[in-house]
Amino acid sequence: MQATLLERTTTSRSGERLTPDTRLPDAPPCFHLLAKPSGSTCNIDCKYCFFLSKEALYPNDKHRMSQVTLETYLRQLLESHRTPEVTVAWQGGEPTLMKVEFFRQAVEFVEKHRQPGQVVKHTFQTNGILLDDEWCAFFKQYHFLVGLSVDGPRELHDTYRVDRRAQGTFDLVMRGLDLLRQHGVEFNILCTVNAANQHHGREIYRFFRDQLGAKWMQFIPIIERATEQTIQLANQGWSDRPDHRRVLYTQTGNLVTERSVGARQYGQFLMDIFEEWVRHDVGRVFVQLFDVTLEAMFGRHLLCIHAPTCGLGPALEYNGDLYSCDHFVEPGYRLGNIHETHMLTLIASPEQRKFGLNKRDSLTAQCKRCEVRALCNGGCPKDRFARSHDGEEGQNYLCEGLALFFNGSRRAMEKMATLYRDGRPPSDVMALTAIEDKRRGPYAPCSCGSGKKFRFCHGDHASRA
Repeated sequence: MQATLLERTTTSRSGERLTPDTRLPDAPPCFHLLAKPSGSTCNIDCKYCFFLSKEALYPNDKHRMSQVTLETYLRQLLESHRTPEVTVAWQGGEPTLMKVEFFRQAVEFVEKHRQPGQVVKHTFQTNGILLDDEWCAFFKQYHFLVGLSVDGPRELHDTYRVDRRAQGTFDLVMRGLDLLRQHGVEFNILCTVNAANQHHGREIYRFFRDQLGAKWMQFIPIIERATEQTIQLANQGWSDRPDHRRVLYTQTGNLVTERSVGARQYGQFLMDIFEEWVRHDVGRVFVQLFDVTLEAMFGRHLLCIHAPTCGLGPALEYNGDLYSCDHFVEPGYRLGNIHETHMLTLIASPEQRKFGLNKRDSLTAQCKRCEVRALCNGGCPKDRFARSHDGEEGQNYLCEGLALFFNGSRRAMEKMATLYRDGRPPSDVMALTAIEDKRRGPYAPCSCGSGKKFRFCHGDHASRA
């Protein structure tokens, strides 16, 4: 008789315990799960945040994770990992709505269930509005890495990141950042790239680096899909309106909202930052996509978006429902509930394996012959709703921009890879770039692809504003 995938010492719903079966042949040794203890509930009302609509999945519930679900989640997460390091990642909605006491209990459960030799890292993504001394002292005490959502300087941030009265949140976020710095909490910046800030890459990067003191940042493209039937409603935003109930956002349709970043604009945004970074900041400021692109030069894919396959970034809702991915929290991608089936079984399930392999197996012919395929791998499946040059469906909406970035940064990335192989720091690329700049001449086109002359783009006379 075939061995069961789970050894049930009991069933969790009745207070009994589920344990993983070590014989699971397809179980990954590790994965990165995003837990949403307050579901989609948030204390602000970002215009592009379609996750607000996910409350429609659980219309009659209070979106708060119980103590039972909290302990079940953390125990199963720690049981599931066969690597020495485990990340406990909290996201939302807005996780600070759960109060500090909830996360103190989480830390206690981690220590209770941590396996011998396991090292646990805690991460926490927040809009920063509710941060105070108690929160920041807690983060410092338990070495949390805090991600703070900021979309740039005030006028850019406040375009879409507003409260429920449609007022900008910039000042409140900066207050939260000041508290993080006062308490010595390690933080990074998460910035979305959208229609309002897509032309301001260098300005935003310099603001984060010079005024916020950020040493680590990531840039996430806003792409809100819609159909012909939903585009008008989608352009109004995802807030709950009194005249009708909020529509559940799903990854369907080949149109995008007016808030969405343009494909080429996204690539130009990245290149604008890259050209600044490669001249001044390699080794002292870390930009997620730049780091993982350099890793990809060695065949290591550390970010699911540009890995050949996916499926190792599931999302956990407040009630224990596990979904294939944070971007696919919708009925068709619900794997099950951790109170009924151990999360490792869900992640190793045929459904989840198919979800992950489909990323590789559904590439268009254009992607398969692309010269930067090894770096891009077709991008995130959620964005594959455009047509290829051949008229084939399933091309990444961002393809033009991704090609611009991967091709534009490739020469410098290859130099950094060579430096590393030779036992030299990749930061030596800055000196090599300076030599190339002198050879280029001030009036040649800038290497960023903007079409401007180098002298007035990324050269010595470029604006430092």
